[in-house]
Amino acid sequence: MSYNPKPIDTTNVQLCGDVAELAERLARNTHDVWSETRLAQGWRYGEKRDDEKREHPCLVDYEHLPESERLVDRNTAEQVLKSIVALGYSIRNDGAA
Repeated sequence: MSYNPKPIDTTNVQLCGDVAELAERLARNTHDVWSETRLAQGWRYGEKRDDEKREHPCLVDYEHLPESERLVDRNTAEQVLKSIVALGYSIRNDGAA
């Protein structure tokens, strides 16, 4: 079986201003959702990842994640937002946050 990913082309999409800030908020939320799921599955914080013991070093507040881990969440959020724009939708802030 051959897998050939074909993500939406977001090459020409730029996020700026409020939308760039939104990406960071969504990145934080992505981490919180992941953490909440792991904790509900019985995982807990551990110095190193141990699947058998269900310990993971990223079960910490977003601010305490290594930058490399925040980058993963940030990239996910940015790509979702860029994909929305590339598909012809607009993103606007109505001030109801």
